[in-house]
Order: sequence, then C-alpha cells, then structure tokens
Amino acid sequence: MSKSTAPKSRRDVTRVGDLLRQKRIIVCCGAGGVGKTTTAAALSLAAARAGRRVLVLTIDPSKRLAETLGVSRNPPEPVAVPKERQALAGISAPATLDAWMLDHKLVADSAVRRLVKSPEEAERVLGNRLYQQISSMVAGMHEYTAMEALHRLVIAGHYDLVVLDTPPSRHALDFLEAPRRLSRLIDTRAISAFMPRSDSLVARAASKVIERVLGAVFGDEFASEFVAFVAMFAGIFQALSVDVNTMRAFLSGPDVAFLLVSSPAPTTLAEAHFFQDKTRELGLPFRGFVLNRSRALNVQKPLPDLSMVDGSAGATVALRRGMEKLQAMAKLELEWADRDLALLRDLETRAGENATAIALPELAQGADDMGTLLTVANVLAAS
Repeated sequence: MSKSTAPKSRRDVTRVGDLLRQKRIIVCCGAGGVGKTTTAAALSLAAARAGRRVLVLTIDPSKRLAETLGVSRNPPEPVAVPKERQALAGISAPATLDAWMLDHKLVADSAVRRLVKSPEEAERVLGNRLYQQISSMVAGMHEYTAMEALHRLVIAGHYDLVVLDTPPSRHALDFLEAPRRLSRLIDTRAISAFMPRSDSLVARAASKVIERVLGAVFGDEFASEFVAFVAMFAGIFQALSVDVNTMRAFLSGPDVAFLLVSSPAPTTLAEAHFFQDKTRELGLPFRGFVLNRSRALNVQKPLPDLSMVDGSAGATVALRRGMEKLQAMAKLELEWADRDLALLRDLETRAGENATAIALPELAQGADDMGTLLTVANVLAAS
C-alpha cells in the first residue's frame, strides 16, 4: 500500500464512537443531498443507545425523518422521541433522545422575548412588520437562530450531547458570523441616521427631517415602524454580539467535534476539502470525514459463483450464463468499491492528527426509516 493511502495506526485514530461518548456538541456539516440529516439522526441514536441524554437539532429536516422519529417538524421547543420508538432503538433510562426540527422564526421570536426588557416591549417587536419580514428573509437570520438555539441548550445543561445538523457546507459556518452580519444593519451610517437621538437639538432635528422624508416616500405608518424597529433592535444586536462571542469560544473548545459528511461524488468531495480548510482557518475542532453512500465496505465481499447455488453440479446452460452476467456485475461493483476505498484512505490522510474518516454503507437515497437509522447508528458506534 502506498504511503498516501496508508491507514493510521490504531493509536492515532479518533473514533466516532468515542466522540459519541465524550463530546457535548457534534456539528454535522456537508453539501446538500449527501445524507447529512440522516447521519445526524443516526449519530444521536447511537449516543443515546450508549446511555447519554441526547438532542438532535436539525434545520429544515425532511418530513419523512420527522415522521420516523415521531415528532412534529416545527415545535417551539425540543420534544422527546416517543418511548416506544426509543425502546425499538434500544434506548433505555436514564438515557433519553429528544429532537427539535428547528423553526427559525420561532427561535428568533424566543430570542426577542429573552433579550428585551418587558413582555410589552417584546410584543411591540414581534408585531413590527419590519421584524416579521427580516426574521424570515434577512441573510444570516436562519443561521443565527441555529446558534441561538444551540447556545441556549448548552447553557441550560439538560443534555449530555447535542448533535447539530447545519445548512449545506458552504454556509455551514455562517451561524458563527450571523449576529455580526445582522448587526451591520444597525451599524451602517444610513441606518443609524434613522435612530432616535437625544444628544443635541441639531441631531434630533435632522432625525425628524429624515423621518418626514421617509414618511413622504413610503407613508407615515411605515416610517414610524421603521424608526421603532431600528430603536428596539439596536440593543438586541448588542446582546447578540456578546452571545456569539461566548459561543464561538465554546465551539473552539475540547467538548466539541465538527464532522463533515460527504459522498464519493467529486462535487461533494470538493465541498469536504473546502470545509476542512475553513475549520482550520477558524480554529475549530475538526474531527473527521464521514463518507456516506460508499461502496468501500464491499471490498471483502466474495464474487458469486456456481458453488453458491444448490445443485450447481448439474447447472443448466441458462444458469451458467446467468452466473457469468452476475459475475460481470459483481466485478464492476468491486471496482467501485476499490475506488471508494481509495477515496476513504485519501480522506483519512487529509484528516490529519486527532481526526478520522469513516465509510457508511450505500443505502437508498432518502432512506430515513428507523431500520436504516439503526443500521447507520451501528456502523458509527462501532467505528
């Protein structure tokens, strides 16, 4: 075996099973469509089966996955996976498994209620039409809500492990910068000009003039709501900046592991390389690649032959021809398996020290029934 594909020694390998038993947060990142959400759910199952109190936090999950776990897609808070499904998965007390199919609008509303001074002020913010639009449309809000939810759950300490399923990898780390980007809405001079001022008569007069101009163009009601929105959110964004700095420090620590889910497709492998470079740039604890939908595990399967068929000694011509065709297909499958094994070895080398690369079996795309999740969970726990 060449040096570039040589596996690490057993002492150097970070095992996914160890991460599941030791870490407080596992962040799953990856390109869209590689099975990242299913992998995150399987990680959670494996950790809960190992005796931990686990939450899987997913963003925009599939309806089928929610049905498999027996939870609704947009609850306001995490909910427990039904006991009968936990029992089916081999999870027993004191271990637990909760899921939260994250609705970013609900989390944003919760953040507002937590950060404002009174319930009355919270209702004014939530009822503001600009807030209602921004909480759904502004770039960064979706990622911020993931950060907000993760931060709150870690602080609460109800779970031994939180598994976070992120948006596609090019944006997977956006939640680290989302509050800062959102705060720029307030920090720019153009927006600041609309903020109520009390520092001088001239400043207050200028602000009134701007407000009148805005009202003349868009209407007095819109102008009033805009100024109120800017005034209310100035303080909120300051609080968000404190939160994100605290969370960024925690995500760089020893209790966290970032895993990149990929597939053998060249485009998703390119995403994997991009993600690893990004984690190094940000100083985040990258702990490995998960090569999903891989045939690498098929390399040791035997080629089919007539000895596997009862009565092969008197095999008919049709049976022999059928076996020849089956062998040709199997040889092609083994060629793919060798390709995927080489990819796995390359990822293992690229992972570096304190990281790993693991292959998951090729399963039907979108297969997120309980049987599939348990199959993947078994492979992850044994790795």
